[in-house]
Amino acid sequence: MYRGRFAPSPTGPLHLGSLVAAVASWLDARAHGGEWLVRMEDVDEPRCKQIWADSILQTLERFGLEWDGAVIVQSERKDAYQAALQRLKDGRMAYGCACSRKEAGEGRYPGTCRQGCAQVRAWRFLVEDEAVSFEDRWRGRFSQDVGAEVGDFVVLRADGYFAYQLAVVVDDGEQGVTDVVRGADLLDSTPRQILLQRALGLPTPRYLHHPLVMGEDGDKLSKQTQARAVDEMQADVALAAALGFLELDSRTLEAAVEEWRNRWVKGR
Repeated sequence: MYRGRFAPSPTGPLHLGSLVAAVASWLDARAHGGEWLVRMEDVDEPRCKQIWADSILQTLERFGLEWDGAVIVQSERKDAYQAALQRLKDGRMAYGCACSRKEAGEGRYPGTCRQGCAQVRAWRFLVEDEAVSFEDRWRGRFSQDVGAEVGDFVVLRADGYFAYQLAVVVDDGEQGVTDVVRGADLLDSTPRQILLQRALGLPTPRYLHHPLVMGEDGDKLSKQTQARAVDEMQADVALAAALGFLELDSRTLEAAVEEWRNRWVKGR
């Protein structure tokens, strides 16, 4: 049974880029005759607000993007993330780290605390030297040597909040997500998530990373760059823009489901 999901962070209203992600994941679920879940990824609690979570759900309803089942909220699932972290600790697949952000550096983490540290500030996943490869449904084969390019990555932050990489893997596993459709900005995160899935004995979903909507400055639209919220009073215009960006000729969700099915289900 196909089960997809849309997992926004409630740090602001939906903009065109996030609407594209919602539409793409909804279309893929409906084209497969499957379920579409909505999950609020508020694991980074200081940046998230309930008012934005409510706004996102209202916008999805306004655009006719109906979801299945209850909305899962990450900030209510800390026990599940703690249990997963404990499994990693017990299996010696995670270790404590005392490095500040400056000491860890911006690039590959050099493994400074692999042999132990006096005071644990965060916890990192121990990455072995191996390339992780997967077949992306939109972009084709993607490979990354996580050890060489990223290094041991954080699963519990120094401020006490669980890292996105761990939370998303636990949630996808427990919700039985079979297919993840999301923006290409998360393509680079997928190998790390696959490593965590393997370590925790969780299945790896199929992935489709669609192109990103870019602003006039060449950067992706995001809440951090104050991307303008979609105009619900002109929902037809915004929906047409989202469908067009996804290279679909249809201008309604109903027609787009069949077009998506012909392109991404039957034709693959």
